[in-house]
Amino acid sequence: MTLKLSFCNEMLAAEGIDLDGQAARAAALGYMGLELAPFTLSEQPHLLTKQDALTIKATLQGHNIAVTGLHWLLSAYPELSITNTQVKRETISVLLALVRLNAHLGGSVMVHGSPAQRKLRGDEDKKQLNTHVAELFKPVAALCEELDIVYCIEPLSPIETSFINRVEEAVELCDLIGSSHFRTMIDTSASAQSEDMPVADLIDHWLPTGWIGHIQLNDSNRGTPGSGQDPFKEIITAIKRQGWSKPMAIEPFVSTIDATTTAALGAGLIRGLWDAST
Repeated sequence: MTLKLSFCNEMLAAEGIDLDGQAARAAALGYMGLELAPFTLSEQPHLLTKQDALTIKATLQGHNIAVTGLHWLLSAYPELSITNTQVKRETISVLLALVRLNAHLGGSVMVHGSPAQRKLRGDEDKKQLNTHVAELFKPVAALCEELDIVYCIEPLSPIETSFINRVEEAVELCDLIGSSHFRTMIDTSASAQSEDMPVADLIDHWLPTGWIGHIQLNDSNRGTPGSGQDPFKEIITAIKRQGWSKPMAIEPFVSTIDATTTAALGAGLIRGLWDAST
């Protein structure tokens, strides 16, 4: 079973490194892909054309780097929200455009985190809220089925949002939507802060169910794997034990020296643990 690692590009972009440079660094460090944050591509990424996407894709392919998917989907749109009924139509419109963008880029997964665009007032009825969010996502899921993209609602830590903190809560929403292409995912940092079991046990529990469409690797200190004390040996052993063969994305929020060093540290640790695990 081959390890496939992708790197989330926003840390590289924040240092002013263009897409060509991002791809070159990723390739040099042994990554097979980049998971792109749309806001690093344009101030209004939903307006990027098919030709724009193909140009981006070709730039990365020049270094044998694939676009594995998109994340931070709504961070460029402070006015949008999946929980605010008043902007439902506008939010759906942008998400549909981003699904098409991901397809043009060749991405196979989309990660919906975007905590600022899922804030709650505090007085919502949980059942009504889940029904609203499910109805918002149904046309998005339908387009993902058509384009063979897996769309994942991401459980986030309670520090970031009070809406969907645990995989179990995400699965409840997925069940309401009822699409094979709408799933949830495991972010190891968020899971370490939110779940009532160790991340390795969470992986063993949920991966066999088919609900997990993606995995992001990061430490609960918000850094790259290897920058803190999280038990990545057990985490990687569990992932490998469950037969995971899709790309996994390393997504640090805090750098170690600089973005390239951070990417190198994460890739080195995960690759070493993967090769050593049985």
